[in-house]
Amino acid sequence: MSAQHSETSVPAPLPLKTIGDIRAALLAGHGFPGDREAFETDLQRALEASSETDLKAVAAVIVDYRGRIRLYQDPDFDIAVQEGIDLATRLKREARGE
Repeated sequence: MSAQHSETSVPAPLPLKTIGDIRAALLAGHGFPGDREAFETDLQRALEASSETDLKAVAAVIVDYRGRIRLYQDPDFDIAVQEGIDLATRLKREARGE
């Protein structure tokens, strides 16, 4: 069973166009535990692995953390995670014959 919401308040999307925007969002607590530190580590690794003309690794880090911040803000994300946990618990119980 899924939870139904007739009206879900969705926060205004954060501006996540620059590295500074992402850092500010993570500093303000918009992200999963450990994301603030992990972002800096991942960004540093990507920068070290990139050349001056190929910043694909850096772009991938930015896209990844932008997505993580948006997921964290999505009010339906927690509901979906809980539904997945409930389903896994039910399937384990059924497999044990409970």
